[in-house]
Amino acid sequence: MPKVTFIAHDGGQSTVEIKPGESVMFGATQGGVGGIIGECGGFCSCATCHVYVDDAWADKLTPMTEHEDEMLEGTVSERKPGSRLSCQILVSDALDGLVVHTPEQQSI
Repeated sequence: MPKVTFIAHDGGQSTVEIKPGESVMFGATQGGVGGIIGECGGFCSCATCHVYVDDAWADKLTPMTEHEDEMLEGTVSERKPGSRLSCQILVSDALDGLVVHTPEQQSI
């Protein structure tokens, strides 16, 4: 099963196994990873699953949709070039070892 490593803003790390086809957000919330809320349940409508994809992985993800791009305008923490909504990143075997960083804050 693919593993995803989450690096918190304070440097703490958690690695979670996530079934192919499930979202990074779902894996994080089910795996007890702090820093990802996923308030809308993965419907790309709240931006509380904002992550910064590690540069080494950015080109391996499917391109973001226009809707995800719009939702990222509403994040609480700074939007950066690697910003993505983790509910929109579906895990596959090709993403085994994916590294994402969680922002300092997801909601007010």
